[in-house]
Amino acid sequence: MNTPNKISVFRMILVPVCVLVKCFPYAQFGISLGYVDAMSVRIPVLDLILLGIFVVGSFSDFLDGYLARKNNLVTTFGKFIDPIADKLLTTTLFVMLAVDGRIPLFVVLIFIWRDTIVDGLRMMAAGKGVVVAAGMLGKCKTVAQMFAVIFILLGNVPFEWIGIPMANILLWMAVILSAASGIDYFLQMKDYVLETK
Repeated sequence: MNTPNKISVFRMILVPVCVLVKCFPYAQFGISLGYVDAMSVRIPVLDLILLGIFVVGSFSDFLDGYLARKNNLVTTFGKFIDPIADKLLTTTLFVMLAVDGRIPLFVVLIFIWRDTIVDGLRMMAAGKGVVVAAGMLGKCKTVAQMFAVIFILLGNVPFEWIGIPMANILLWMAVILSAASGIDYFLQMKDYVLETK
């Protein structure tokens, strides 16, 4: 396994780490994480810990792609594992945010539906010997999702200070890009999906 693929696997390992950090029974062990005050915004320390883990995972997404292209290490496994690692990390954070009531549940369902359909399309293409890498719309969707998570965990700081709901803007941008990229994947693979032979 080459270095970019190891980085993608590392990103997948961060997923259960996020869940453990979020669900750990701190109170039962007498641990109080508290808050950090950023002017008028109070940010839970737990959110900052999750943010740190998520930022590391997001940076690893950039790093594995950069190393794969620079060193000509693009592999079939890498084309599959990279988007899967991205989806696992971002979807896990979105599910936790929805459980907390900080984002609408149906937004997370849209992300999951889109990813499930796209993964099904990719599997159909793979059955025909065609490997479909992540497209530009899909990459833009991932970037929008990642920044949405970052600003939600930051309490929309610094944009909250000037009254711009950047976290919400990015979240809805991610929803639109999810739908658009899903349609784009379908159009790319419609010949396999609509095959009648």
